[in-house]
Amino acid sequence: MECKDRNCPTHGTLSTRGTVLEGVVVSDKMQGTVIVLRDRLVKVKKYDRYRKRTSRIPAHNPPCINAHQDDVVRIMECRKLSKTVSFVVIERLKGKEAEEAKPKEVKAAPKAEAKKKAPQAKKTKKKEGVENG
Repeated sequence: MECKDRNCPTHGTLSTRGTVLEGVVVSDKMQGTVIVLRDRLVKVKKYDRYRKRTSRIPAHNPPCINAHQDDVVRIMECRKLSKTVSFVVIERLKGKEAEEAKPKEVKAAPKAEAKKKAPQAKKTKKKEGVENG
């Protein structure tokens, strides 16, 4: 599918350079732009442990790629396209189509119900102990 977007890295004239990043699309509500969430680990020197940090990067979404929410995408740095957008989506790695093809696990639902019932039983035991004591 060929697009007529001049800011498309494959069909248009937009040149890409620099950083290549991967992340998950968390918002596709804007016209032609998506918000990509990246997780990374940062070491905290004082405690000698790692802390999870996230960054939200706005990226141009060409019509030929058309990434949607929950898609895993690869973005690349380009010239500034607007006040906040300096990246463009170059590839969709995993999308909703791949998720629908996988069979869903049925075993997950009964476990959730068992966990819900267990705390209720504990609460009734505590109430009985308070009444007797």
